[in-house]
Amino acid sequence: MKKLLNLILVAFVVSLVACNNEDDNNTPTPAGTAFTTSQSNGMTVVSGSTEEDFTMMADKKYLLNGFVSVKDGATLTIEPGTVIMGDKDSKGALIIERGGKIMANGTAAKPIVFTSAQPADQRRPGDWGGVIILGKAPVNLGANAKIEGGVDREYGGTDANDNSGSLKYVRIEYPGIAFQPDNEINGLTLGGVGAGTTIDYVQVSYSGDDSYEWFGGTVNAKHLIAYSTVDDMFDTDNGYSGKLQFLVGIANPALADVSGSNGFESDNDSKGTDATPQTSAVFSNVSLFGPRATAASTFNEQFGRGLHIRRNSAIQVYNTVVAGWPTGLLLDGAATQANATAGKLKIQNTVIAGAPAGKELTVEKDGSYDVVTWFNASGKANTIVADNAALGLGGAFFSANEPDFTTAAQLQAGASFTGLDSFFEQVNYIGAFGVEDWTNGWANFTPNSTTY
Repeated sequence: MKKLLNLILVAFVVSLVACNNEDDNNTPTPAGTAFTTSQSNGMTVVSGSTEEDFTMMADKKYLLNGFVSVKDGATLTIEPGTVIMGDKDSKGALIIERGGKIMANGTAAKPIVFTSAQPADQRRPGDWGGVIILGKAPVNLGANAKIEGGVDREYGGTDANDNSGSLKYVRIEYPGIAFQPDNEINGLTLGGVGAGTTIDYVQVSYSGDDSYEWFGGTVNAKHLIAYSTVDDMFDTDNGYSGKLQFLVGIANPALADVSGSNGFESDNDSKGTDATPQTSAVFSNVSLFGPRATAASTFNEQFGRGLHIRRNSAIQVYNTVVAGWPTGLLLDGAATQANATAGKLKIQNTVIAGAPAGKELTVEKDGSYDVVTWFNASGKANTIVADNAALGLGGAFFSANEPDFTTAAQLQAGASFTGLDSFFEQVNYIGAFGVEDWTNGWANFTPNSTTY
C-alpha cells in the first residue's frame, strides 16, 4: 500500500510540473477587458474601455457614458446608419487609442451619426465630448505626446503609414468641450494619425470648440464639412503634414469664441519653434464662408480671420476661396513670414472676398512684412474681390435654408495643380464645389430639429 501511495504521489508531481511547463501557445489566453454595456431608455449604454473587438449595429442606438476607449489591438466597427449619442452629464466621448482602430463606414444613404443625447430643439454646442483618434505617426512633440481635453492618452511615433481605420459618411453633431483654455476636445481630434487611415465625407456641426484639429500626423482627407463652429473650422499644428481636398466651412454669425474664431488656424507648435516635423499640410479646393455675407451683416465680434497662419507654420493652400471674414489673411510673425519668403508656405490660385477694405491681407500689429506684394506676386494667380456678390456666393452663407454651394459660376475655372501629387483630383474650379454638390444625401444642416 505504501508503495502504491508513493507511485500516485510521484505521478501527481510529474503532472503538476508538466502543467506548469506547458507551451505558452497551448495555454488559453484570458479575455481582455471589454466595454461595460447596459440598457436605458431604449439605448445601449457603453462605458469604460475595451481590448476586444466590438460592433455597433444599426438596429440599436448607443449612448457613450464618459470617456469610452478602444485600446491597442482592438477594433470598433460601426454599421452604416448607426446612431451614437454622447451623454451630457458625463461628458461622453469616444477615444480610439494608439494601436486601436475604428471602422465607421457609412454610406450616402445611411450615414453614421454621432450626436447629442439631448432632445430635438434642445441640443447645443458642447453637449458631449466628440471623437478622438490617436495614432503612431510622427509629431513634433516627441513619440509620446499627451492629447488635449483632459484625456490621459498618448499619441505619436515613427510610422507615417499607421492605420487607425476608416471614417466615411460620418456626421458628428454638438460635440466639443473646452475643459480649460488650450485644453479642449474638438469635434474630430486627430493626434498622430497615419496615412494608412481613411477619412472621407465627414461633417462636424455645432462644435463647442474646433470642428477639426490635427495634432501632427500624416493622415489625408477629402470632403470635410465644418458647420456652425464655435471656434476654428480647421486647425493644424504639431507637425501635421497630410493632404486635404474639398473642404467647406460655414460660420454661424451668432457663434464665436473669445479666443477668436477662424477658418484656418495653423501653428508649428504652441511656441513657434523649429521643432520637426514642421506643420506643412497641403490644402486644395477649400471654401471658407465667414460671418460677413455682406457689408451690412451683423455678427459676433469675436470672429477673427479666414486664414490665421502663425507660429512658424508652413502650410500650402491652393485653389481656395475665403469669403466674408472680418480679416481675410493674417500672416502672423517673423518665422511664418520667412517661410512665405522662402516658398515653404504657399497660397496660390486663391480668392479672398468680402473683407473690409484694408483687412484683406494683414500681418501682426506693428509688423512690417509686405504681405500684399507676396500674395499678389506674378504667377500665384491670387485675387482680392471686394464684394462676395461678385462671385455669386450668396446661397452658401449661413441661413435657415439649405446652403447652395454650386451657384458660383465665376469660380468654375482657374484652378491649377502644378506641383501637387496624384492624391489631388484635378478639377477646373476654385473652392470646394463644381457643378455637383457632394453634400447631398448624407449631410444635415438642420440637426437640431432631427429626431433620432
